[in-house]
Amino acid sequence: MKNNKFTIQQVVAAGIGTALFVVLTEAQIPVLIVPNTALQIRAALLAFLAAVYGPVVGGIVGLLGHALGDAFFYGSIWWSWVIPDAVFGVVVGLFARKYLIRDGGFGAKQMVLFNIVQVVANVVAWIICAPVLDILIYAEPANKVFGQGAVACICNAIIIAILGTLLGFAYSKIRTKSSSLVKEDDPADKKVE
Repeated sequence: MKNNKFTIQQVVAAGIGTALFVVLTEAQIPVLIVPNTALQIRAALLAFLAAVYGPVVGGIVGLLGHALGDAFFYGSIWWSWVIPDAVFGVVVGLFARKYLIRDGGFGAKQMVLFNIVQVVANVVAWIICAPVLDILIYAEPANKVFGQGAVACICNAIIIAILGTLLGFAYSKIRTKSSSLVKEDDPADKKVE
């Protein structure tokens, strides 16, 4: 039977992840061809946290991080773009166990899977959810919002493929080293003579 409880570690990851997501709101490189779009480092952070801690943490960080970032830096919350970040976090997080990041096994096969999932999640979030919500909530023109969504999708997929994959790889290697240190120092493994 699976343990579906929300752990202390997940609570901490959601809290710290949300705070980091908010702080990284202004760490972006604007894409000049389409207004209100940018390469955002926080997208890689969200993908990484979802890949390590699962869909609940991914959804919380995407929803709260984006909403608080909008409120603090822009003065209002643009819900049609907040909700897609939560959707993205949930979709990437659904496959967290398959990436093997926490187990120290984030190899080439898992990196490919992570990037396939993040691209699909970006398509769902930014080419489907965000534009449809822009039209339904804010009555934005379709040609504008679908263009913004496509650019956001491409920008996020690129930054996550590079930075998100590197974060996953580095964390996986740290997990491998820390688990091997624990095994070496475990007094239960030592023979009694």
